[in-house]
Amino acid sequence: MNISIFGLGYVGAVSLACLARDGHRVVGVDIDPTKLGLIRDGKSPVIEEGIQEVMAEAVGSGRVTVTDSAADAVRDTDLSFVCVGTPSAGNGSQDLTAMRRLSEELAAALKAKDAFHSIIIRSTIEPGTIVDVIEPILEAGSGKESGQDFGLGFQPEFLREGSSIKDYDNPPMTVVGANAERTITQLRDLFGELPGEFFETDIGTAECLKYACNAFHAVKVTFANEIGRVAQSVGVDSRKVMSLLCEDHSLNISKAYLRPGFAFGGSCLPKDVRALLYVARSRDVELPMLAGLIPSNNQHIEHALDDILARGTRKIGFLGLSFKSGTDDLRESPLLTLAEQLIGKGMELKIYDPEVNVARLIGANRKYLEESIPHIASLMEQSAEAVLEHADVVVVGLSDAPIIDALHAHCRPDHYVLDLVSLRDAESLRGTYRGVCW
Repeated sequence: MNISIFGLGYVGAVSLACLARDGHRVVGVDIDPTKLGLIRDGKSPVIEEGIQEVMAEAVGSGRVTVTDSAADAVRDTDLSFVCVGTPSAGNGSQDLTAMRRLSEELAAALKAKDAFHSIIIRSTIEPGTIVDVIEPILEAGSGKESGQDFGLGFQPEFLREGSSIKDYDNPPMTVVGANAERTITQLRDLFGELPGEFFETDIGTAECLKYACNAFHAVKVTFANEIGRVAQSVGVDSRKVMSLLCEDHSLNISKAYLRPGFAFGGSCLPKDVRALLYVARSRDVELPMLAGLIPSNNQHIEHALDDILARGTRKIGFLGLSFKSGTDDLRESPLLTLAEQLIGKGMELKIYDPEVNVARLIGANRKYLEESIPHIASLMEQSAEAVLEHADVVVVGLSDAPIIDALHAHCRPDHYVLDLVSLRDAESLRGTYRGVCW
Protein backbone atom coordinates (compact mmCIF):
# COMPACT_ATOMS: atom_id res chain seq x y z
CA MET A 1 0.00 0.00 0.00
CA ASN A 2 1.09 3.60 -0.57
CA ILE A 3 0.89 5.43 2.75
CA SER A 4 1.81 8.90 3.96
CA ILE A 5 2.41 9.80 7.60
CA PHE A 6 2.10 13.41 8.74
CA GLY A 7 4.09 14.17 11.88
CA LEU A 8 7.27 12.21 12.54
CA GLY A 9 7.34 12.33 16.30
CA TYR A 10 6.98 9.28 18.50
CA VAL A 11 3.88 7.67 16.96
CA GLY A 12 4.64 8.82 13.41
CA ALA A 13 8.24 7.62 13.34
CA VAL A 14 7.43 4.21 14.83
CA SER A 15 4.51 3.77 12.42
CA LEU A 16 6.64 4.75 9.44
CA ALA A 17 9.40 2.30 10.31
CA CYS A 18 7.03 -0.62 11.02
CA LEU A 19 4.85 -0.07 7.94
CA ALA A 20 7.89 0.10 5.67
CA ARG A 21 9.36 -2.95 7.40
CA ASP A 22 6.16 -4.81 6.52
CA GLY A 23 6.52 -4.02 2.84
CA HIS A 24 4.49 -0.85 2.35
CA ARG A 25 5.75 2.26 0.58
CA VAL A 26 5.70 5.11 3.07
CA VAL A 27 6.11 8.87 2.66
CA GLY A 28 7.03 10.67 5.87
CA VAL A 29 5.97 14.32 6.14
CA ASP A 30 7.18 16.87 8.66
CA ILE A 31 8.04 20.58 8.81
CA ASP A 32 11.19 19.86 10.86
CA PRO A 33 14.18 19.48 8.51
CA THR A 34 16.20 17.77 11.23
CA LYS A 35 13.73 14.89 11.47
CA LEU A 36 13.61 14.58 7.69
CA GLY A 37 17.39 14.51 7.51
CA LEU A 38 17.73 11.83 10.16
CA ILE A 39 15.26 9.54 8.42
CA ARG A 40 16.92 10.08 5.03
CA ASP A 41 20.12 8.86 6.69
CA GLY A 42 18.36 5.79 8.06
CA LYS A 43 18.20 7.09 11.62
CA SER A 44 15.17 7.47 13.89
CA PRO A 45 14.29 10.90 15.29
CA VAL A 46 13.06 9.22 18.49
CA ILE A 47 14.86 7.01 20.99
CA GLU A 48 13.21 3.63 21.41
CA GLU A 49 14.46 0.07 21.88
CA GLY A 50 14.96 -1.50 18.46
CA ILE A 51 13.75 1.51 16.46
CA GLN A 52 17.18 2.40 15.03
CA GLU A 53 17.60 -1.04 13.50
CA VAL A 54 14.08 -1.15 12.10
CA MET A 55 14.38 2.37 10.69
CA ALA A 56 17.76 1.65 9.07
CA GLU A 57 16.39 -1.50 7.44
CA ALA A 58 13.23 0.28 6.25
CA VAL A 59 15.07 3.19 4.70
CA GLY A 60 17.64 0.85 3.19
CA SER A 61 14.87 -1.07 1.45
CA GLY A 62 14.02 2.00 -0.63
CA ARG A 63 10.40 1.98 0.55
CA VAL A 64 10.74 5.19 2.60
CA THR A 65 10.84 8.76 1.35
CA VAL A 66 10.41 12.00 3.27
CA THR A 67 9.16 15.44 2.34
CA ASP A 68 7.78 18.66 3.75
CA SER A 69 5.14 18.88 0.99
CA ALA A 70 1.62 17.78 1.92
CA ALA A 71 0.57 18.11 -1.71
CA ASP A 72 3.23 15.69 -2.92
CA ALA A 73 2.51 13.20 -0.13
CA VAL A 74 -1.25 13.08 -0.78
CA ARG A 75 -0.72 12.89 -4.56
CA ASP A 76 1.59 9.91 -4.30
CA THR A 77 -0.32 7.87 -1.70
CA ASP A 78 -3.76 6.40 -1.06
CA LEU A 79 -3.97 6.68 2.70
CA SER A 80 -2.66 9.32 5.12
CA PHE A 81 -2.11 8.96 8.87
CA VAL A 82 -2.04 12.21 10.84
CA CYS A 83 0.20 12.05 13.91
CA VAL A 84 0.90 15.73 14.63
CA GLY A 85 1.12 17.02 18.19
CA THR A 86 -1.91 18.23 20.15
CA PRO A 87 -0.24 19.67 23.28
CA SER A 88 -2.12 20.99 26.29
CA ALA A 89 -2.93 24.68 26.47
CA GLY A 90 -2.68 26.52 29.77
CA ASN A 91 -6.29 25.76 30.70
CA GLY A 92 -5.95 22.05 29.91
CA SER A 93 -7.61 22.22 26.49
CA GLN A 94 -5.85 21.01 23.38
CA ASP A 95 -3.79 23.28 21.19
CA LEU A 96 -5.02 22.42 17.69
CA THR A 97 -2.82 24.94 15.90
CA ALA A 98 -0.79 22.28 14.08
CA MET A 99 -3.88 20.19 13.35
CA ARG A 100 -5.77 23.12 11.84
CA ARG A 101 -2.80 24.19 9.73
CA LEU A 102 -2.26 20.67 8.43
CA SER A 103 -5.99 20.27 7.72
CA GLU A 104 -5.84 23.32 5.46
CA GLU A 105 -2.83 21.86 3.62
CA LEU A 106 -4.58 18.50 3.26
CA ALA A 107 -7.68 20.23 1.93
CA ALA A 108 -5.65 21.91 -0.80
CA ALA A 109 -4.02 18.59 -1.66
CA LEU A 110 -7.39 16.84 -1.88
CA LYS A 111 -8.68 19.55 -4.18
CA ALA A 112 -5.87 18.84 -6.63
CA LYS A 113 -6.38 15.06 -6.54
CA ASP A 114 -9.04 13.22 -8.54
CA ALA A 115 -8.72 9.81 -6.90
CA PHE A 116 -10.32 8.80 -3.60
CA HIS A 117 -8.03 9.39 -0.61
CA SER A 118 -8.36 8.40 3.04
CA ILE A 119 -7.24 10.52 5.99
CA ILE A 120 -6.95 8.83 9.38
CA ILE A 121 -6.22 10.90 12.49
CA ARG A 122 -4.05 9.14 15.06
CA SER A 123 -3.26 12.17 17.20
CA THR A 124 -5.14 12.12 20.48
CA ILE A 125 -7.98 14.61 20.11
CA GLU A 126 -11.08 15.58 22.05
CA PRO A 127 -14.25 13.75 21.00
CA GLY A 128 -16.00 15.72 18.29
CA THR A 129 -12.83 17.30 16.90
CA ILE A 130 -12.96 15.46 13.58
CA VAL A 131 -16.60 16.26 12.84
CA ASP A 132 -16.63 19.78 14.32
CA VAL A 133 -13.16 21.04 13.35
CA ILE A 134 -11.24 18.90 10.87
CA GLU A 135 -14.02 17.80 8.51
CA PRO A 136 -15.36 21.34 7.85
CA ILE A 137 -11.85 22.56 7.01
CA LEU A 138 -11.25 19.66 4.63
CA GLU A 139 -14.61 20.04 2.88
CA ALA A 140 -14.42 23.82 2.57
CA GLY A 141 -10.85 23.80 1.24
CA SER A 142 -11.23 20.87 -1.13
CA GLY A 143 -14.73 21.47 -2.40
CA LYS A 144 -15.35 17.75 -1.85
CA GLU A 145 -17.74 15.76 0.33
CA SER A 146 -16.35 13.82 3.26
CA GLY A 147 -17.34 10.18 3.20
CA GLN A 148 -18.04 10.32 -0.50
CA ASP A 149 -15.10 11.93 -2.31
CA PHE A 150 -12.59 11.22 0.45
CA GLY A 151 -12.60 9.10 3.58
CA LEU A 152 -12.05 10.47 7.08
CA GLY A 153 -11.65 8.67 10.37
CA PHE A 154 -9.85 8.09 13.65
CA GLN A 155 -7.72 5.18 14.80
CA PRO A 156 -6.49 5.30 18.41
CA GLU A 157 -2.99 4.04 18.96
CA PHE A 158 -1.99 1.92 21.94
CA LEU A 159 1.79 2.39 21.85
CA ARG A 160 3.69 2.67 25.13
CA GLU A 161 6.99 4.50 25.17
CA GLY A 162 9.76 1.98 25.67
CA SER A 163 7.90 -0.90 24.01
CA SER A 164 6.25 0.70 20.99
CA ILE A 165 7.48 -1.76 18.34
CA LYS A 166 6.31 -4.70 20.43
CA ASP A 167 3.00 -2.92 21.00
CA TYR A 168 2.64 -2.13 17.29
CA ASP A 169 3.04 -5.80 16.43
CA ASN A 170 0.81 -7.04 19.28
CA PRO A 171 -2.05 -4.59 19.80
CA PRO A 172 -4.77 -5.54 22.30
CA MET A 173 -7.24 -4.64 19.54
CA THR A 174 -7.50 -2.47 16.44
CA VAL A 175 -10.26 0.14 16.56
CA VAL A 176 -11.27 2.21 13.56
CA GLY A 177 -13.96 4.85 13.30
CA ALA A 178 -14.42 6.09 9.73
CA ASN A 179 -17.14 7.50 7.48
CA ALA A 180 -16.40 5.55 4.28
CA GLU A 181 -16.47 1.81 3.66
CA ARG A 182 -13.46 2.10 1.32
CA THR A 183 -11.46 3.57 4.18
CA ILE A 184 -12.50 0.79 6.55
CA THR A 185 -11.46 -1.77 3.93
CA GLN A 186 -8.03 -0.14 3.53
CA LEU A 187 -7.41 -0.27 7.28
CA ARG A 188 -8.68 -3.83 7.57
CA ASP A 189 -6.29 -4.85 4.78
CA LEU A 190 -3.50 -3.00 6.57
CA PHE A 191 -4.05 -4.17 10.16
CA GLY A 192 -6.57 -7.02 10.00
CA GLU A 193 -3.95 -9.74 10.37
CA LEU A 194 -2.49 -8.30 13.57
CA PRO A 195 -3.27 -10.01 16.89
CA GLY A 196 -6.35 -8.70 18.66
CA GLU A 197 -9.83 -8.18 17.24
CA PHE A 198 -10.57 -5.57 14.58
CA PHE A 199 -13.43 -3.29 15.67
CA GLU A 200 -15.30 -0.93 13.37
CA THR A 201 -17.16 1.89 15.14
CA ASP A 202 -18.21 5.50 14.70
CA ILE A 203 -15.70 8.36 14.77
CA GLY A 204 -16.84 9.85 18.09
CA THR A 205 -16.57 6.53 19.91
CA ALA A 206 -13.06 5.96 18.54
CA GLU A 207 -11.98 9.46 19.61
CA CYS A 208 -13.39 9.03 23.12
CA LEU A 209 -11.94 5.52 23.55
CA LYS A 210 -8.38 6.84 23.59
CA TYR A 211 -9.16 9.16 26.50
CA ALA A 212 -11.06 6.42 28.33
CA CYS A 213 -8.10 4.03 28.00
CA ASN A 214 -5.52 6.52 29.22
CA ALA A 215 -7.75 7.67 32.09
CA PHE A 216 -8.28 4.05 33.12
CA HIS A 217 -4.55 3.43 33.11
CA ALA A 218 -4.07 6.48 35.31
CA VAL A 219 -6.85 5.28 37.63
CA LYS A 220 -5.20 1.87 38.01
CA VAL A 221 -1.80 3.35 38.82
CA THR A 222 -3.32 5.77 41.35
CA PHE A 223 -5.53 3.09 42.92
CA ALA A 224 -2.58 0.74 43.43
CA ASN A 225 -0.49 3.54 44.93
CA GLU A 226 -3.26 4.68 47.29
CA ILE A 227 -3.83 1.12 48.47
CA GLY A 228 -0.06 0.96 48.85
CA ARG A 229 0.04 3.97 51.16
CA VAL A 230 -2.82 2.88 53.40
CA ALA A 231 -1.54 -0.71 53.55
CA GLN A 232 1.93 0.52 54.49
CA SER A 233 0.42 2.62 57.27
CA VAL A 234 -1.07 -0.49 58.91
CA GLY A 235 2.02 -2.65 58.39
CA VAL A 236 0.75 -4.70 55.45
CA ASP A 237 2.77 -5.42 52.31
CA SER A 238 0.62 -3.85 49.58
CA ARG A 239 2.39 -5.88 46.91
CA LYS A 240 0.87 -9.04 48.37
CA VAL A 241 -2.55 -7.40 48.58
CA MET A 242 -2.52 -6.22 44.98
CA SER A 243 -1.06 -9.48 43.72
CA LEU A 244 -3.99 -11.37 45.24
CA LEU A 245 -6.48 -8.73 44.06
CA CYS A 246 -5.32 -9.36 40.49
CA GLU A 247 -5.97 -13.09 40.84
CA ASP A 248 -9.72 -12.42 40.79
CA HIS A 249 -10.69 -12.44 37.12
CA SER A 250 -14.41 -12.67 37.82
CA LEU A 251 -14.86 -9.26 39.44
CA ASN A 252 -11.56 -7.41 39.81
CA ILE A 253 -9.63 -7.84 36.55
CA SER A 254 -12.65 -8.30 34.32
CA LYS A 255 -15.55 -6.55 32.61
CA ALA A 256 -17.50 -6.53 35.87
CA TYR A 257 -18.73 -3.06 36.89
CA LEU A 258 -17.18 -1.44 33.82
CA ARG A 259 -20.52 -0.55 32.28
CA PRO A 260 -22.10 2.90 32.50
CA GLY A 261 -25.19 2.84 34.69
CA PHE A 262 -26.49 4.23 37.96
CA ALA A 263 -24.73 4.90 41.25
CA PHE A 264 -23.36 2.11 43.44
CA GLY A 265 -25.06 1.26 46.72
CA GLY A 266 -25.91 -1.63 49.00
CA SER A 267 -24.65 -2.79 52.35
CA CYS A 268 -20.99 -3.21 51.35
CA LEU A 269 -19.47 -0.71 48.95
CA PRO A 270 -20.42 2.63 50.60
CA LYS A 271 -19.73 1.29 54.12
CA ASP A 272 -16.37 -0.23 53.25
CA VAL A 273 -15.16 2.77 51.27
CA ARG A 274 -15.94 5.01 54.27
CA ALA A 275 -14.19 2.60 56.62
CA LEU A 276 -11.07 2.48 54.44
CA LEU A 277 -10.98 6.27 54.30
CA TYR A 278 -11.30 6.40 58.10
CA VAL A 279 -8.36 4.02 58.48
CA ALA A 280 -6.29 6.29 56.21
CA ARG A 281 -7.30 9.54 57.96
CA SER A 282 -6.59 8.08 61.39
CA ARG A 283 -3.02 7.50 60.21
CA ASP A 284 -2.66 10.84 58.40
CA VAL A 285 -2.66 9.16 54.98
CA GLU A 286 -4.23 11.20 52.17
CA LEU A 287 -6.16 9.23 49.53
CA PRO A 288 -7.52 11.84 47.09
CA MET A 289 -8.84 9.42 44.48
CA LEU A 290 -10.54 7.04 46.87
CA ALA A 291 -11.86 10.01 48.86
CA GLY A 292 -13.58 11.14 45.68
CA LEU A 293 -15.60 7.93 45.27
CA ILE A 294 -18.54 8.84 47.51
CA PRO A 295 -18.83 12.46 46.28
CA SER A 296 -18.67 11.26 42.67
CA ASN A 297 -21.33 8.63 43.39
CA ASN A 298 -23.57 11.26 44.97
CA GLN A 299 -23.08 13.49 41.96
CA HIS A 300 -24.38 10.71 39.74
CA ILE A 301 -27.60 10.62 41.77
CA GLU A 302 -27.85 14.41 41.46
CA HIS A 303 -27.41 14.05 37.71
CA ALA A 304 -30.46 11.77 37.54
CA LEU A 305 -32.42 14.07 39.85
CA ASP A 306 -31.71 17.11 37.67
CA ASP A 307 -32.82 15.21 34.57
CA ILE A 308 -36.13 14.21 36.18
CA LEU A 309 -36.87 17.69 37.54
CA ALA A 310 -36.12 19.20 34.13
CA ARG A 311 -39.16 17.35 32.72
CA GLY A 312 -41.48 19.82 34.48
CA THR A 313 -43.95 17.22 35.80
CA ARG A 314 -44.85 16.03 39.30
CA LYS A 315 -45.94 12.49 38.37
CA ILE A 316 -42.95 10.18 38.69
CA GLY A 317 -42.88 6.40 38.57
CA PHE A 318 -40.12 4.10 39.78
CA LEU A 319 -39.69 0.57 38.46
CA GLY A 320 -37.32 -0.66 41.15
CA LEU A 321 -36.26 0.52 44.59
CA SER A 322 -33.66 -1.97 45.89
CA PHE A 323 -30.05 -1.43 44.97
CA LYS A 324 -30.03 -4.25 42.40
CA SER A 325 -32.24 -6.93 40.87
CA GLY A 326 -33.10 -10.06 42.83
CA THR A 327 -32.88 -8.59 46.33
CA ASP A 328 -35.00 -6.59 48.75
CA ASP A 329 -31.92 -4.93 50.24
CA LEU A 330 -32.65 -1.20 50.48
CA ARG A 331 -29.63 -0.21 52.54
CA GLU A 332 -27.96 2.74 50.81
CA SER A 333 -29.86 2.04 47.62
CA PRO A 334 -29.25 4.98 45.27
CA LEU A 335 -32.82 4.54 44.00
CA LEU A 336 -34.11 5.03 47.54
CA THR A 337 -31.96 8.15 47.90
CA LEU A 338 -33.30 9.48 44.60
CA ALA A 339 -36.88 8.73 45.66
CA GLU A 340 -36.36 10.51 48.97
CA GLN A 341 -35.06 13.62 47.21
CA LEU A 342 -37.99 13.66 44.78
CA ILE A 343 -40.50 13.35 47.61
CA GLY A 344 -38.77 16.19 49.39
CA LYS A 345 -39.34 18.36 46.32
CA GLY A 346 -43.06 17.61 46.30
CA MET A 347 -43.15 15.05 43.51
CA GLU A 348 -46.04 12.54 43.32
CA LEU A 349 -44.15 9.26 43.40
CA LYS A 350 -45.37 5.72 42.73
CA ILE A 351 -43.04 2.72 43.05
CA TYR A 352 -43.06 -0.92 42.02
CA ASP A 353 -40.41 -3.43 43.04
CA PRO A 354 -41.30 -7.14 42.86
CA GLU A 355 -38.89 -7.98 45.70
CA VAL A 356 -39.84 -5.21 48.12
CA ASN A 357 -42.85 -5.96 50.31
CA VAL A 358 -42.94 -3.42 53.15
CA ALA A 359 -44.93 -5.74 55.41
CA ARG A 360 -42.34 -8.52 55.10
CA LEU A 361 -39.22 -6.40 55.62
CA ILE A 362 -37.36 -7.17 58.83
CA GLY A 363 -34.28 -6.14 60.77
CA ALA A 364 -31.81 -3.54 59.54
CA ASN A 365 -33.49 -3.39 56.15
CA ARG A 366 -36.86 -2.36 57.63
CA LYS A 367 -35.23 0.09 60.05
CA TYR A 368 -33.32 1.74 57.21
CA LEU A 369 -36.47 2.16 55.14
CA GLU A 370 -38.50 3.56 58.02
CA GLU A 371 -35.81 6.12 58.72
CA SER A 372 -35.52 7.12 55.05
CA ILE A 373 -39.15 7.16 53.84
CA PRO A 374 -41.45 6.27 56.77
CA HIS A 375 -44.60 6.48 54.63
CA ILE A 376 -43.19 4.25 51.88
CA ALA A 377 -46.15 1.83 51.99
CA SER A 378 -48.49 4.45 50.55
CA LEU A 379 -46.19 4.88 47.55
CA MET A 380 -45.85 1.21 46.61
CA GLU A 381 -47.92 -0.32 43.82
CA GLN A 382 -48.65 -3.99 43.13
CA SER A 383 -47.70 -3.90 39.45
CA ALA A 384 -45.53 -2.12 36.93
CA GLU A 385 -48.67 -1.35 34.94
CA ALA A 386 -50.08 0.72 37.81
CA VAL A 387 -46.88 2.76 37.99
CA LEU A 388 -46.91 3.36 34.24
CA GLU A 389 -50.54 4.46 34.34
CA HIS A 390 -49.72 7.08 36.99
CA ALA A 391 -46.43 8.44 35.73
CA ASP A 392 -45.31 10.98 33.16
CA VAL A 393 -41.65 10.21 33.92
CA VAL A 394 -40.67 6.55 34.36
CA VAL A 395 -37.39 5.74 36.10
CA VAL A 396 -36.24 2.20 35.28
CA GLY A 397 -33.98 0.92 38.04
CA LEU A 398 -34.29 -2.87 37.64
CA SER A 399 -33.66 -5.11 34.65
CA ASP A 400 -36.00 -7.98 35.65
CA ALA A 401 -37.61 -9.49 32.55
CA PRO A 402 -41.24 -8.99 33.74
CA ILE A 403 -40.57 -5.28 34.39
CA ILE A 404 -38.98 -4.79 31.00
CA ASP A 405 -41.79 -6.69 29.29
CA ALA A 406 -44.40 -4.54 31.05
CA LEU A 407 -42.56 -1.40 30.04
CA HIS A 408 -42.51 -2.40 26.40
CA ALA A 409 -46.18 -3.38 26.53
CA HIS A 410 -47.57 -0.36 28.38
CA CYS A 411 -45.23 2.55 27.67
CA ARG A 412 -47.13 5.50 26.18
CA PRO A 413 -45.85 7.96 23.55
CA ASP A 414 -46.03 10.74 26.16
CA HIS A 415 -43.85 8.85 28.66
CA TYR A 416 -40.32 10.04 29.38
CA VAL A 417 -38.23 6.97 30.24
CA LEU A 418 -35.02 7.46 32.20
CA ASP A 419 -33.03 4.24 31.92
CA LEU A 420 -30.60 3.37 34.73
CA VAL A 421 -29.98 -0.25 33.66
CA SER A 422 -29.39 -0.21 29.87
CA LEU A 423 -32.69 -1.64 28.69
CA ARG A 424 -32.74 -4.18 25.91
CA ASP A 425 -34.55 -3.09 22.75
CA ALA A 426 -34.90 0.46 24.08
CA GLU A 427 -35.35 1.76 20.56
CA SER A 428 -38.74 0.02 20.36
CA LEU A 429 -40.22 1.93 23.32
CA ARG A 430 -43.07 4.25 22.39
CA GLY A 431 -42.01 6.96 24.82
CA THR A 432 -39.08 9.39 24.81
CA TYR A 433 -36.00 7.47 25.92
CA ARG A 434 -32.83 8.66 27.67
CA GLY A 435 -30.02 6.79 29.35
CA VAL A 436 -28.82 8.14 32.68
CA CYS A 437 -25.32 8.70 31.21
CA TRP A 438 -25.53 7.65 27.59
